[in-house]
Amino acid sequence: MEAVAEGLWELADHHEKKGEMGKAVKCLEAICQSQVSFLPIVEVRTRLRIAALLLKHSHNLDHAKSHLERAQLLLKSIPSCFELKCRAYSLLSQCYHLVGAIPSQKQILSKGLELIASSGDGFAMKLWTCNFNSQLANALVIEGDFQGSISALRRGYICATEFCSTEFQMFFASSILHVHLMQWGDLELVETALRNCDEVWQSIDAPKREQCLGLVFYNELLHIFYQLQVCDYKNAGQHVDILDAAVKADRERMRHIHQLTEEIDAISQSLSRTDLHHRDRIALSEKHVRLQEQLTSRISNGKETLQEAAAHFQNVRRAWGDKLELAPAPLDGEWLPKAAVYALVDLTAVLVARPKGLFKDCGNRIQSAMHLIEEELAKFGITEGVKAEVDLQHSAIWIAGVYLMLLMHFLENKVAMELTRTEFVEARESLVQMGNWFTCFPTILQACESIIEMLRGQYAHSVGCFDEAAFHFVEAAKLTDSKSMQAMCQVYAAVSYVSIGDSESTSQALDLIGPVYRMMDSFVGVREKTSVLFAYGLLLMKQHNLQEARIRLASGLQITHSFLGNLQLVSQYLTILGSLALSLHDTGQAREILRSSLTLAKKLYDIPTQIWVLSVLTGLYEELGERGNVMENSEYQKKKMDDLQKRLADTHASIHHVELISKVKLEAEELHERPVAGPSMRVNLDIPESVGLKTALAARSSSRLVELDTARRGKRKV
Repeated sequence: MEAVAEGLWELADHHEKKGEMGKAVKCLEAICQSQVSFLPIVEVRTRLRIAALLLKHSHNLDHAKSHLERAQLLLKSIPSCFELKCRAYSLLSQCYHLVGAIPSQKQILSKGLELIASSGDGFAMKLWTCNFNSQLANALVIEGDFQGSISALRRGYICATEFCSTEFQMFFASSILHVHLMQWGDLELVETALRNCDEVWQSIDAPKREQCLGLVFYNELLHIFYQLQVCDYKNAGQHVDILDAAVKADRERMRHIHQLTEEIDAISQSLSRTDLHHRDRIALSEKHVRLQEQLTSRISNGKETLQEAAAHFQNVRRAWGDKLELAPAPLDGEWLPKAAVYALVDLTAVLVARPKGLFKDCGNRIQSAMHLIEEELAKFGITEGVKAEVDLQHSAIWIAGVYLMLLMHFLENKVAMELTRTEFVEARESLVQMGNWFTCFPTILQACESIIEMLRGQYAHSVGCFDEAAFHFVEAAKLTDSKSMQAMCQVYAAVSYVSIGDSESTSQALDLIGPVYRMMDSFVGVREKTSVLFAYGLLLMKQHNLQEARIRLASGLQITHSFLGNLQLVSQYLTILGSLALSLHDTGQAREILRSSLTLAKKLYDIPTQIWVLSVLTGLYEELGERGNVMENSEYQKKKMDDLQKRLADTHASIHHVELISKVKLEAEELHERPVAGPSMRVNLDIPESVGLKTALAARSSSRLVELDTARRGKRKV
């Protein structure tokens, strides 16, 4: 009977190489369903292989789980078979993870670690120790046990050090850094983890580092997350450049592999002809061998096998080229699918470039990344407004959730960019899209609810609806546990109240700004500090405390220029300081500052800020008696006002405008059943919010702009 099993295994191999996974599974199941009994070891191997195929190529988790549990029962009666037992534990852990059964996953991993502890101290034991501690760390993170997760990862790191695998060491060092970034408790601990990553990475030879493509992306992205959090945009940009080069090189490699595979297939087809001339057959056979060698060389650079390459373009689900492994077997783990990593690279590039006003590059990246994400979502049958989360299979929830979260981040940045450019209609449409996605996937996208409310506030303020804007900002602060997000929303709400202009609103603004101002130095980075200094400066001007306002605003401008590089915020700081200088009769400084502000506002296509600057400049020219400049300035200001009014009228014409600004929270669809709070619900990509959440806060007309100290018109934005 063993010969029969061998034959069915080989037939399953044949079908798997051709990408015919259903036929491969049927061949293997024939062994399990046979009326004649096979040896237990044969059945165990077969069931493990079936489960591996189902987990990799299907959503049939229940079927995979039943095979694994049966294999585990059979293994209890077999005294040896250490490798098979470990493989069974590992696959069963993955299965429990996919269905969100985290307690069961932890229990099975504990059994695996107990088996290793009782089996000696060999090389294989150390490899499986790394595997189980890696999976255990992931399970503990899902439960919010960050310290437990770090302890498991440290055990893995120590084990990797003992058998001198720098690749495994780097995997665990990066994972420890990732958990610290998610928790972000002690900055010193985060920086220690970062330095350890750098030391381990540098200990790996450069050629070998290039082969560890998964680790390249993982390490670089973690560095970018850290640098964005501490507002080190200059160094973040350098890491984005490294990732761009890596993406370009990998795409070129995949393109070449595709071409080689197609050419080999064409030659194989020609060689199958019976009427082929002998000389032509010899020439084609030699070429076939050369191309296969090239293909093998290309693939080995990515640590793949020739058999996997042959099946690559026939297997429509998670092909080999789409996997960025973080470590060798038996870990074989990946952080995110390749398409998601590519999208994440584009997202980090947008986060770095958008504050600088590089809108063309941002727009191209957002468009291409969203197209890629939508293609991946379509594989799960997910299109906007078509499929809800209750329709998703358990095995699809996590990966679909990753793409949905990425899509929301891109839409968030698109809204922010369009509001800055005074493209209200485009911003409104993207915000409506965000709302539609949220109503279909309210559990998966729960973390986006506060961001959507915040963006509704930004949109409302941009079109001059200050009271509605304040409402949405306050609601957004209630919907998040993030202290940073709460602080930013309170500052935004304060600016909206200042913009309303009456004494009651000013008092409300002071109540919101005060607590944030007192704790502004406690935040990581300077994002919150620059925002609250801007808002506090506005409030001081409203209270006619000009000198104190000047000190606060000058400090905020210096920090913004040095760390954030946010051109819109710099432009608005300059406009207020120019207005202050004019109020204090320093006309020379006022002229210089305001011209700089106008230049920046023009670069950003920020029409409301341009109008604001022009109104202050007109006052300056009137004070200096420069009638020619007054007329020229007024004419240009009128042109810009007409443009702004047209844009406002266009966005007001839509029913969606009324829905977005209305003082009603966004309601998700009523679901009969929600997905379980498994990995897809709790694991966050830990992407920082859109770099300070800076967007334009436009005024509805010149008469509604913020009234400052000497009737100078101010505006909007934190």
